[in-house]
Amino acid sequence: VQLQASGGGLVQAGGSLRLSCTASGNIFRIADMDWYRQAPGKQRELVCGITRGGSTNYVDSVKGRFTISRDNAKNTVFLQMDSLKPEDTAVYYCYLRALGSTYSYWGQGTLVTVSS
Repeated sequence: VQLQASGGGLVQAGGSLRLSCTASGNIFRIADMDWYRQAPGKQRELVCGITRGGSTNYVDSVKGRFTISRDNAKNTVFLQMDSLKPEDTAVYYCYLRALGSTYSYWGQGTLVTVSS
């Protein structure tokens, strides 16, 4: 399984970006998907996740601003990021988990930079 993330870029505070992560293979529809981020000098943190059934969860700092969704027909998970803040600046990674964590894979990361 390979995960290809895209959609990062430079945006002004208050702006929006939409990240995508597409998985190869046939495991996506049974997998839970997460977005993590890692800011310079900080540890990687879980931002949000969506289960194979569509249940979602978010870290408090992005609630009401970020929305995770998935399209199983396209093997793709999305992260819609609105009202971006400079503190959202980080490399964003998608993460696939299936059958517990029997199968787990990381995407290559996409850089999001929010200017003030």
